[in-house]
Amino acid sequence: MSAAEAGKFLAEAWETGHSLGAWPADLAPADQAAGEAIAAELVEVLNLPVCGVRLAPGPDGLTLLSAPMFEARMLRVGTPVTLSSLRQPRISAGIMGILAEPLERDLPVFSAFHPVLDIAATRYTAGAPDAAHQIADLGGLGFVLVGKRWIGALPEESEARLGLTGARPYPLRAPLAALMRQAGAEAIRWGGLPAGAVLVVAGLATGSPPVAGQKWAAAVPPVGRISAVLG
Repeated sequence: MSAAEAGKFLAEAWETGHSLGAWPADLAPADQAAGEAIAAELVEVLNLPVCGVRLAPGPDGLTLLSAPMFEARMLRVGTPVTLSSLRQPRISAGIMGILAEPLERDLPVFSAFHPVLDIAATRYTAGAPDAAHQIADLGGLGFVLVGKRWIGALPEESEARLGLTGARPYPLRAPLAALMRQAGAEAIRWGGLPAGAVLVVAGLATGSPPVAGQKWAAAVPPVGRISAVLG
């Protein structure tokens, strides 16, 4: 069957909140290219505004995968997030860049950056079995909580921390500038973005599965700090 039919099949899980078990053999994406084709069809079926591209860890926790980002899934920090609405939520620290110019074929130019808490999720009952399935599911998009704006040039190297409030998480190396360049290259591959669109890089530091009532805090210097209580 076509990517369009697979996109409609996956859209039902997005719209109803019901999870997907095993895909019919004739619908399942065979490789990452097929996953991207399904993701593109899913965007069309859901008809939600795309505001950018998100780069996030794949099922192996290491490989970064890109997919379109929905405006409705990008929230100001402080906006209530109900974890019960997300399946198998995962939390990580990240950053978001706002494009100062259209991104078509050159390196991205940014007007500002924000720290983010990325709350990933899945539409699959047992989680995405491979990269192709996760890409089809828009990279495991859940919600992206956005912190205060920071203006400046990203350093090549930094550190990222994420933990429950009061904890002292170990800092992890974060090649910020290189990751944003990678996100820009992926956005160009997806077809480019207009000025004002966003590039999100998640997974700079990861935490244990979040639980309702917990307060999480992240820091990505020099971009900033962000904290939120998850409902």
